[in-house]
Amino acid sequence: MTPSIIESAGAVLFAVAILHTFSAQVFERLAQRFPAHAGIWHLLGEVEVVFGFWAMVLVAFIAITGGTGDAVAYVDSRNFTEPMFVFVIMVIAATRPILQTMKSAVALLARAIPLPDGVVTCFIVLAGVPLLGSFITEPAAMTLAALILSERIFASGISERLKYATLGVLFVNVSIGGTLTPYAAPPVLMVAAKWGWDLPFMLSHIGWKAALAVVVNAAGVTALFARELAALRPAATAGKDTAVPLPLVLAHLAFLAGVVLFAHHPAVFMGLFLFFLGVAHSYERFQDRLILREGLLVAFFLAGLVVLGGQQQWWLQPVLMSMSSDAVFYGATALTAVTDNAALTYLGSLVEGLSDEFKYALVTGAVAGGGLTVIANAPNPAGMSILKGHFALETVSALHLLLAALPPTAVAIAAFRLL
Repeated sequence: MTPSIIESAGAVLFAVAILHTFSAQVFERLAQRFPAHAGIWHLLGEVEVVFGFWAMVLVAFIAITGGTGDAVAYVDSRNFTEPMFVFVIMVIAATRPILQTMKSAVALLARAIPLPDGVVTCFIVLAGVPLLGSFITEPAAMTLAALILSERIFASGISERLKYATLGVLFVNVSIGGTLTPYAAPPVLMVAAKWGWDLPFMLSHIGWKAALAVVVNAAGVTALFARELAALRPAATAGKDTAVPLPLVLAHLAFLAGVVLFAHHPAVFMGLFLFFLGVAHSYERFQDRLILREGLLVAFFLAGLVVLGGQQQWWLQPVLMSMSSDAVFYGATALTAVTDNAALTYLGSLVEGLSDEFKYALVTGAVAGGGLTVIANAPNPAGMSILKGHFALETVSALHLLLAALPPTAVAIAAFRLL
């Protein structure tokens, strides 16, 4: 297939954006070296800005070569439901009533296990919350897990090695932990209805393997850093943790459930979100700062990925379809590192007559590689946005993340291929 000039430009800009994510720390160092222009360097060093920035370059290129009408038509043809949903679910899940409820559940489980608080908390958050993502959706699970880890583990001054190891396991576990059901993980959602993958199918063919890998990954990183985790002091509870009235907690849980239920209907969940903002403002004394800025940055990142990703089908689909059912598993795992895993499975769903083995390999390969980079899985930017402030230069190294995610990815591969 001969690509058009727009498709070629889209592929080049997509590659540039990926390289940009791997060099974010360079821009942060430039900000320190040239303080007079620190603002622009800090902006370019924000990983969440990368894909949105280069997406705007692509739109400008389309406008120059084909006219403003073509550029607007292309943007209008993109589906921005997922960026909008991730923004809404991040903000609601990060509210004090929801977070306080989750922290209480984690503390209750931790008290039942006779291990140091830091060790058991790390294990429960990395094992339990990602599996919860199969029901409350992966972005909500990522937001809750990242916030708890930020407060209970990362804020205690842990080593950079433990930070990256934890982040790598978190990303991988959220990616595979959402596969117990057919509606929580975007790569599964893209194909479930067309291929007839219902709840019994997901649990019996993919879900139990993913759950086992999640537990093994969480236990592995916890055991490896057990001494450092055991030395952590329990997180201090400040005045902001004043108990939230039960009716308000139930109201927030209802908003969360409503947004999850109507995740594919932006007019509905955005209406619920606006109503939620009114309730949150009315009871500000029971709220912490809403993470609107973080949520908008993540939405901007994902929207940029949608715009740039729309020009990659011309080369991605032939590459996938040229592989055997055995090779496509590893091919999907590798390709996921440089593109969103939901995009891969969507491209596969467009092809008729695929074997059951090919379908299984494509989806499991896509979710297995979902923790390798920030762009590999839609919830990853949410987790990075919440936790990056704890890293050196307040930037997560894409290379270090890749290396940290390789061991838990290997566990996921073994679970899906050997079990």
